[in-house]
Amino acid sequence: MDVLALAKEIIDGRRLTREDDLSFFLTCDLDDLCKGADQIREARIGDKVDLCSIINGRSGRCPEDCKYCAQSAHHHTNCEIYDFLPEEKIVELCKLNESEGVNRFSIVTAGKALTGKEFDKAIHAYETMHRECKIDLCASMGFLSAEQLHRLHEAGVTSYHHNIETSRRNFPNICTTHTYDMKIETLKKVKAEGMCACSGGIIGMGETWEDRLDMAVSLAELGIDSIPINALMPIPGTPLEHLKELSEEDILRTIAFFRYINPDANIRLAAGRALLTNDGEKAFQAGASATITGNMLTTVACATIRSDRQMLTDLGRDVTPDYWKEA
Repeated sequence: MDVLALAKEIIDGRRLTREDDLSFFLTCDLDDLCKGADQIREARIGDKVDLCSIINGRSGRCPEDCKYCAQSAHHHTNCEIYDFLPEEKIVELCKLNESEGVNRFSIVTAGKALTGKEFDKAIHAYETMHRECKIDLCASMGFLSAEQLHRLHEAGVTSYHHNIETSRRNFPNICTTHTYDMKIETLKKVKAEGMCACSGGIIGMGETWEDRLDMAVSLAELGIDSIPINALMPIPGTPLEHLKELSEEDILRTIAFFRYINPDANIRLAAGRALLTNDGEKAFQAGASATITGNMLTTVACATIRSDRQMLTDLGRDVTPDYWKEA
């Protein structure tokens, strides 16, 4: 398979499906694959880079048993534990990220779902941010109902994040307290609400290359708009603590074929950027078009918002948020 010729076909409208033999992605020349992925990114997304940042709005004591996560109550980690943060702290950080030129700000909460009084607090915080800020707003609060998603949307939230984590086949090896189908149904509700759907996963959890391809195809089938790709940073106290960190070459190959399979989505760098040259410079030349910036949830990134903006500017990318352009 000529991956550069395939890139041109995808730019012209071809879409890869589950019926296609995708195994060539695993053996083709990496430089050519990355070059083709970058061509697709340039043609389908352009030079705009979407920067998002997060605040961990509620931490620890999560009843789910996801094997990678420091916040699970099933594991013994040094994770911070606290209830939903005061609105003042959330709004303050939102305004700080807006002043730094981030495109989108998200509250992320531990737990199966945010409910009750804490969900009401989140709604009020979003209403305040929507009223006082111009930055786009996102949420990541687990398995919400269609009614809850609608309330978030009315409060000013335009994007909802909910990772599928891995392939359907591999999912039971990673989590047993909820199902892959529950995640799919949540994402369908997000799409039905008319919100931007953000969903990706973690690579390096012991899955096969075929699992990674399957995850990429599943996200394409769902029409996901933003795909965060996390490279596992093994956390002491979790069941995956002894896994070997991925090589940069493996991460780049994954990002590149995700771009081929999801040509119109934002492929977003997330946790694990410390494994990449200059916090992901090569990845942005291999199909990536977005990133989480600043600190991750439970692993600290090396990059800052300003260093990300500088690195991307040096690559010739556009990191000016729309609300700055409007001003």
